Amino acid sequence: MHRFIAIVLVLLLSGCGADVIGAAATGAATKAEEIKQAKKTEEQVKQRLDQANQDAQKRLEEADKAANQ
Repeated sequence: MHRFIAIVLVLLLSGCGADVIGAAATGAATKAEEIKQAKKTEEQVKQRLDQANQDAQKRLEEADKAANQ
């Protein structure tokens, strides 16, 4: 009888561990996707900033050229 109870307890506890592992894996996958999206957003912001800097430099050169004429 004690052996049966011990086996049942082991099976119940191992089942709980599987749920915890599954939840942790799901949470990790969600965080990985968030990180991927954040990196994509960061790259888009960098591209926009680079373009804005290029536009500003071009306007500055055009203004300088117009002032020197």
